[in-house]
Amino acid sequence: MNWSSLLANFEFIWPWMFALLPLPWIIRILLRPVAQNQSTLFAPEIVARVGHSLPSENLIEPQHPKFRVPFGYALLWFLLVTAAARPVWFLTPTPFQQSGKEMMLAVDLSGSMQKADMYLGGDNVNRLIAVKSVVANFIAQRQGDRMGLIVFGSQAFLQSPLTYDLNTVKTLLDESQIGMAGNNTAIGDAIGLTLKHLRKTKQTDAVLILLTDGSNTSGIDPLKAAEQAQKMHLKIYTVGVGKERSGFNGLIPSKTDMDVTTLSKIAEMTGGQFFRANDTEQLQQIYQYINQLESVQHEVFSYRLRSELYFWPLGAAMLLSLLLAWLHLRRLGG
Repeated sequence: MNWSSLLANFEFIWPWMFALLPLPWIIRILLRPVAQNQSTLFAPEIVARVGHSLPSENLIEPQHPKFRVPFGYALLWFLLVTAAARPVWFLTPTPFQQSGKEMMLAVDLSGSMQKADMYLGGDNVNRLIAVKSVVANFIAQRQGDRMGLIVFGSQAFLQSPLTYDLNTVKTLLDESQIGMAGNNTAIGDAIGLTLKHLRKTKQTDAVLILLTDGSNTSGIDPLKAAEQAQKMHLKIYTVGVGKERSGFNGLIPSKTDMDVTTLSKIAEMTGGQFFRANDTEQLQQIYQYINQLESVQHEVFSYRLRSELYFWPLGAAMLLSLLLAWLHLRRLGG
C-alpha cells in the first residue's frame, strides 16, 4: 500500500482549527488564580477552626491544585476539533476541456420570422423553425465555450447569460416563440444588451452572432451600437435569413425587407462578416463557416470531487461523550 499517495488525497479544509487544541488547558490556567482567591476570601475562619480542632498529624497542608485531564475527555476534545477542521478525501481528478470563447447568440423573433419560405427535411417551415434547427446543431459543436442567448423584437431580452451549460441555452432557444419580444425589429437594442451584459461580466474579446430577417424598426441606431461594440472589441457576425421580398411584386420595398447595407456595415465595423441565407442549406453552411472561423482551442483542466469526512470524528465524539456520561453516572451511583 502506497501511503504517500493515500495521504496526498487527504486534506483538512480548515486546518487552523487545530490551534484550538490547547484551549481547555489555557482556560484552566487562567481560571486557577480566581478559584484560589475565592477560597481565601470566603473560608479563612473555617479553615482556622477546623485546624485547631484536628490533631496536627491529620492537618493537611494546602496544596496548589494540579490540572489532570482524564484521557477520555482529552480524546473527546481532539475528536471535536478534528471534525471542525473538516477532513476531506479528494477523488481522482476529472479532466474537462475549456476553450475560453465567450459567444452571444441574438435571434430575431419579430413577426416576419413567421414567413414559411424555408425547407427542413423536405417540409415547408417558417424561418424561426429553420433557425432553431441550424443553431441547435451549432451550439452542440461549441462544447467548451460559454454561450448566452438574447432574443429581440420590439425590445431585446436576455434569455440566458453566458454559461457553459449549452443544453440550457438550446432549451431556451427551443422555447422561444415568434412575437414574444414584440413584432418590430430592434437590432440596435440586441447589440446594446449584449454590451451591457459583457460589461457586467467583465468580458472582453467576445463574439456576437446576430440573426435577423429584416431591418431595424425599433430602438437605438444599430450603427451607434456597433461603434460601442468596436470599442469593447466585440466581434459581430450578422446573418440575414429569408428570401428577399418586396411589396407589389418587387416594385415597392417592404418595411420588413432586410437592410443588407446596415448589417454589412455592423460586421465590417466590428471585425466580423455579413452572411445572407436564402434557404436552410445556406444557413447551415454559414454557421459551419463561423464555427471554423471561431475554432475552439481547447485547454485541458481538471477538477477534483471531494468527500466530506467530518462526520466520522463527530460521530466518534458523540459515542465517546455518551460513554463518559455513563461512567460518570455509574461512579455517582457507586
